[in-house]
Amino acid sequence: MKVDLTVNGKNVTADVEDRTLLVHFLRDVADLTATNIGCETTSCGACTVLMDGESVKSCTVLAAQADGREVTTLEGLKGADGGMHPVQKAFHEEHGLQCGYCTPGMVMAIASLIKENPSPTEAEVRSGLEGNLCRCTGYHNIVKAALSAAEASK
Repeated sequence: MKVDLTVNGKNVTADVEDRTLLVHFLRDVADLTATNIGCETTSCGACTVLMDGESVKSCTVLAAQADGREVTTLEGLKGADGGMHPVQKAFHEEHGLQCGYCTPGMVMAIASLIKENPSPTEAEVRSGLEGNLCRCTGYHNIVKAALSAAEASK
């Protein structure tokens, strides 16, 4: 099956099997490896990307479902100045990562959350991240990074 989507502002067209998951399309066809494969059951959120501006877990979206859509991965997330996105900066400044495996999915989920709710409370951030797991940090600095990014995005 032929799929044609825009990934990080660039057109990507390929013939893929109809059962190809978006995460595999991004990694294997578009050669964008920041999107991690974790559980492949939507439990961990390591594969979170933005599709038409909203966060989705790419391990349960077929590439065919993304046909004609706009997908943004961590590689395509940019700040207004073309540099790091406020969420990326906040993760760096607030030490919001340890091993880094969950980080791409966390950053994408928080970017989506802040877009939907520019001034989230700590409770809203924690609720918004319920579908993204981190086994290293205990979430404290991730939540601090989300709140810092929201403040910086104003």
